[in-house]
Amino acid sequence: MALPKQHRLRHHKEFAAVYRYGDRCASTHLSMRGLKPGFINASVNSPTRLGISISQKVSKRAVVRNRLKRQISAALYQLLPRLSQGWWLVISVRANAVECEYGQFLRELEDMLEKLEVIR
Repeated sequence: MALPKQHRLRHHKEFAAVYRYGDRCASTHLSMRGLKPGFINASVNSPTRLGISISQKVSKRAVVRNRLKRQISAALYQLLPRLSQGWWLVISVRANAVECEYGQFLRELEDMLEKLEVIR
């Protein structure tokens, strides 16, 4: 299930701001950068916005990359009600994520969100 439009990062400038100023956190299959509320354009009362970045280094096949993106998006959709307001987050997929399952993505995302203190 896709994330609602209000919860998506859509523009290159938003991704660039998160990559430049955001805090880092990593796990075995994923890495995450998060931009705190109130920094640059992210206001404290706006909804948390998310982006997923997956390179062709992960897989040359678009089918595989899209499947991974859908699994991560579904896991984020499940965690969305627990997230604090105003964060901008970018999740990058690592090359070894091809053999990862949905449950593993959910656990890793939850751990990383706790490390960045995004989950309430």
